Amino acid sequence: MAATVATPVTPTEHDPERCVSEEESRGAGVGAGAEAEESGQPQQTGLGAVSHSRLSKLPLARIKALMKTDPDVSLASQESVFIIAKATELFVEMIAKDALVYAQQGKRKTLQRKDLDNAIEAIDEFAFLEGTLD
Repeated sequence: MAATVATPVTPTEHDPERCVSEEESRGAGVGAGAEAEESGQPQQTGLGAVSHSRLSKLPLARIKALMKTDPDVSLASQESVFIIAKATELFVEMIAKDALVYAQQGKRKTLQRKDLDNAIEAIDEFAFLEGTLD
């Protein structure tokens, strides 16, 4: 096995020959996009090209409708709806994983209400949910 030697990287001064001009970078991007189209792969140009609905597992229209049921909310931007959807997904995933521990202790693979109750009672983060399933 060969030994590797770590060498510190020091910042260098600006070298105009090593920098790619704006036109060259645009030309490289066009060429890469054309190659992706020819190979049948979808072309993605940053985060703006990806819609929020693909990143969320929950229906965004329904979440927006639920948000608008609050009298204090008159308008809800797409970004705010997406953030609420993503936070909800993460919350449900977290409580489900914690409840799964109690189901596995009971040698079961299916979550039951008592598993959620046990997770809510045992974990301080879920204290605000105590009594909500009654």
